Amino acid sequence: MELINGVLFHATGASSAALCYTPEKKVVGWSWQTYWLAQAFVCWLALPVILAFVTIPQLATVLKEAPSSAMINSFLLGMAYGVGGTAFGIAIRYVGFSLTYAIAVGISCVLGTLLPPLVHGTLGDVLKSNGASFLIFGIVLGAIGIALCGMAGRNKEKDIEKTQADKTDIEKTGSIKSTFSLAKGLPLCLLAGILSALYGFSLDQGQPIADVAAKYGADNFQGNVIYIFSNSGAFVTTLFYCLYLHKKNNSFKEYGTAGSGSLAKNYLMSLLTGVLWYGQFFFYGLGHVRMGNYKFTSWAIHMIMLVLFSSIAGLIMKEWKNCSAVTRRLLILALLVLIAAVLLLTYGNYLGGV
Repeated sequence: MELINGVLFHATGASSAALCYTPEKKVVGWSWQTYWLAQAFVCWLALPVILAFVTIPQLATVLKEAPSSAMINSFLLGMAYGVGGTAFGIAIRYVGFSLTYAIAVGISCVLGTLLPPLVHGTLGDVLKSNGASFLIFGIVLGAIGIALCGMAGRNKEKDIEKTQADKTDIEKTGSIKSTFSLAKGLPLCLLAGILSALYGFSLDQGQPIADVAAKYGADNFQGNVIYIFSNSGAFVTTLFYCLYLHKKNNSFKEYGTAGSGSLAKNYLMSLLTGVLWYGQFFFYGLGHVRMGNYKFTSWAIHMIMLVLFSSIAGLIMKEWKNCSAVTRRLLILALLVLIAAVLLLTYGNYLGGV
């Protein structure tokens, strides 16, 4: 039962992540960097501290007793994750959202899942354990499903281009037109996938902090203390990039004005984005502690469900209604593959606990 609850918590977190970009559509009069830094402050800095204070008993004592090496490693790996997120955003300009998603998230899914047991030297033992074949097959199938979603998304973009031939993509800064370039976009996708995978490893390296929190009664909320370091690391790199864009585009003044839009509404949408984005980490932690002997599979389950629910959300919001029948069939196939991957990973975890 705990395993099922763990998967359900992962599903809740993935759903939250799938919807976190929706409020951005309501932001008016702000450049991307203004909105992005405002929501990043909420999800990467404010909420991790607030939720840790609320859910971790004797937080000050926990932080005093926790090994400094775990704090530093989690923070630095979080910074690397932040760089990966920036590379992801830039890659979209050159190869589009769908291809970037397929390549970067696919790499992150596989690498982020296998890296912890590989570094700890336990991967060989895992491969010999009960349910290992289901786990590996589930991870591989998940990567295939993510790739299929990317292919379907790319087909959708082409279908839309056929009906709107004069439509061009604009960079998030609003100043430069995007140009498709696989030579520029592919390396960025690879970089984004590799560095994004380090977030899961950041949580793994911060586990000694969570162990101390558990000793003081944090129980299933123990993972919240790690986010103080992993998320703040990501915030630092995000801050540097957004400040660079602010200086380049002279957009600092936007924090006090929304142009033709509503300033209060923009801040509210940024807050909502941050809450939804942090929600994935909060529920990820609740799911992770319930995954039994194969906790490392949490990252794969989360990433697969993230893509699954993002695609379903797109269907609900009718983003695929003008696509060809071939594109829609490819998307349906991708969704079925992703569902199968989650079922395989769940069953593999079940066998590992028998």
